[in-house]
Amino acid sequence: MAVGLQEPSAPPAVPGIRLAAGAAGIRYAGRDDLVLMDGGEHAVVAALYTTSAFRAAPVEVARRHQAEGRPRWLLINAGNANAGTGEPGLRAAEASCTALARLAGCEASAVLPFSTGVIGEPFPLERLEAALPGLYDGLVEDGESWLRAARAIMTTDTVTKVASRDVRLSEGCVRLTGMAKGSGMIHPDMATMLGFVGTDLATDADELDALLREANRDSFNAITVDGDTSTNDALVCMASGASGVRLVGDADRTAFAQALGSLCLELATAIVRDGEGATKFVTVEVTGACERAEAERVAETVALSPLVKTALYASDPNWGRILAAVGRAGVSDLRIEGVTVDINGLAIVRGGGRAPEYREEDGQAAFAADEITIAIDLGRGDARARKYTCDFSHEYVRINAEYRS
Repeated sequence: MAVGLQEPSAPPAVPGIRLAAGAAGIRYAGRDDLVLMDGGEHAVVAALYTTSAFRAAPVEVARRHQAEGRPRWLLINAGNANAGTGEPGLRAAEASCTALARLAGCEASAVLPFSTGVIGEPFPLERLEAALPGLYDGLVEDGESWLRAARAIMTTDTVTKVASRDVRLSEGCVRLTGMAKGSGMIHPDMATMLGFVGTDLATDADELDALLREANRDSFNAITVDGDTSTNDALVCMASGASGVRLVGDADRTAFAQALGSLCLELATAIVRDGEGATKFVTVEVTGACERAEAERVAETVALSPLVKTALYASDPNWGRILAAVGRAGVSDLRIEGVTVDINGLAIVRGGGRAPEYREEDGQAAFAADEITIAIDLGRGDARARKYTCDFSHEYVRINAEYRS
């Protein structure tokens, strides 16, 4: 049911980064659910993690390992989130890193673990440990391994999510390839679900961290499906350095930042397009705000509104729900007569009420589109922001009612 998405072909590999995927039987039968990713001996890693107070055990361990050592290995499983599992979960996450470290001949702190799936279930460590040797022996540097890995980390996703960019810099060309998973429990609050980007850029941890944070702001941090932030959110960028190409000057940095931002936006919006039960992809664009934070607050309030999202699903031009959301977004001294609202270019609201030229049949046609842009101008400044969301359907309720069954 994904909106405007098709199964992708294998993306180009990133020089210096090897991947493997396999079936560990962590929760799913007969499908890959475990991924190993190696950035090589010169790897540099930047990562952003969920701000949830109930951070999953792998998130806690990954944060600690990133601070303690120099990571080069990512270990990712689907089917069990290892969240809400207390001290046993922490021990299992640490033990999974130790098991890989024994195979790779490195410190456990060189491994960052990531998990996604059901919360609150004991983690089946022994299944992961049994599968690890096969994955380690199967590490390869090719595009098919990226595609297989992206499929292995899926839970309620219906479409595999991969993307790639090549960018020419003053010293040569570098590549970025990424994968993401997510469909439900999606809300901007650092990153969303799991995203992994690899590049062969030669860089350092501080530079990579700054670039990732910048890319995250208008991509993974600008999407919402249902308003629920996960216990396991993580966005990771791994640079192998294999190209030997560095960022030299502002022009190089701008070019690479644009490529990384574009790639992250493609992956992030793919998550929304594949939102659980989604039938429509919606961009909420707010302009005319006094400051960016104000624009973001209005866009997020509209994007999160269950009444707006259900009206979109029904193709019901009940635009009063959009006005209501704008009105409760907490904008101080908002002059409603200065607010305008357009749906896919159709004038809906002018001068504090319905636009004189608006006709219900035109509104019906606008709300019936698969891709919808809600453009809101607050008429009070130059700041702007975008959020990306989807509609709420009967299918969303069914998927989440049956998720553990």
